[in-house]
Amino acid sequence: MELFIKLEAGYLAIAIFILIIALFVTTRSYMPKGTYKKGVFLVFGVMTTFISLHYYVTTDRIDGVEKAYNNGEKVICESRATRKVAQSVTIEKSNDWVLDNHMFSSPNYSREFFAARCIEHVPVVLIPNK
Repeated sequence: MELFIKLEAGYLAIAIFILIIALFVTTRSYMPKGTYKKGVFLVFGVMTTFISLHYYVTTDRIDGVEKAYNNGEKVICESRATRKVAQSVTIEKSNDWVLDNHMFSSPNYSREFFAARCIEHVPVVLIPNK
C-alpha cells in the first residue's frame, strides 16, 4: 500500500479534484435528474481505471528494472539535478550501485534514484547495409 501511495499520490489528488468538480457540476439545479449518479460514477470509474492502469504499468517497469539490475545489466535513470549535460545516469551492479527498497544508491554519487523513474538499457544493434 505504501508503494501505491508513493507512486499515485499526485494522480489521486488530481482525481479527487476532478471528482469534486463533477460533484459540483452535477448537483446544479439546471442539470437533469439522475445526472449526479451517472456523472459521479462515470468520473469515478474512469479515474479508477486510469490510476489502476498507471500503477500496473509502473510496477511492471519497476520489476523489469530491478530484474535487469540483479542480472548485471545496465539501467538508465533520469537525473533531474542537471538539465544541460548528462541528463541520465547509467547504473550497474559492477559500479558500486546498491538496490534497497526500490532505491538505487552509490557511495560515488550524491543522490539516490527511485526504480520507478528508471528504464532498462536496451542495446542498439546496427545492421550493415548490403
